[in-house]
Amino acid sequence: MLKKKLRKKILKIRKKICLKSKNIDFTKILHLIKKQKKNPKNIGGYFPVNNEIDDLEILKKLEKKKYKICLPVVKKNFDMDFYNFSFDDPLIINKYGIPEPQKKSVVYPDIILVPMVGFDKSLNRLGYGGGYYDRVIEKLMKKKKILKIGLAFSAQQINSLPISKYDKKMDYIVTEKYIL
Repeated sequence: MLKKKLRKKILKIRKKICLKSKNIDFTKILHLIKKQKKNPKNIGGYFPVNNEIDDLEILKKLEKKKYKICLPVVKKNFDMDFYNFSFDDPLIINKYGIPEPQKKSVVYPDIILVPMVGFDKSLNRLGYGGGYYDRVIEKLMKKKKILKIGLAFSAQQINSLPISKYDKKMDYIVTEKYIL
């Protein structure tokens, strides 16, 4: 119940600040990517909806730098997978109204950019409550080591989030003002 109230409160705040806030600086993300010991090839992003941080410009710049881009496709039972995507490819609209790549082959990204409703200084993430990202992160971590970068506005930070054993922490959280 506490998470539900937090979501509602933070989503109102995000809606207000989204219109007047600056987006995240691409160089912050690129710096985190280049810091990786293993050279990442596949980067998972998302198609922003509901006033989420817009990562599309970041993804376009990464694609120009020859990274392979992939986006999530929602499946049954609160599951999702990542599929290859290029900005030249057509998208289809899923049942939630979110554009997705047409299914080709599943990709296991090395790095994923994750949208957030809220977060705390301990790198805990509050999502919409469906557990889609927690499940896909769990699945990806069984395949390989991945870097999880949460994207949010600094105003979405709260002191402490209630967490469960299913919630997955981020490795970094990047806002328009700072990196945690």
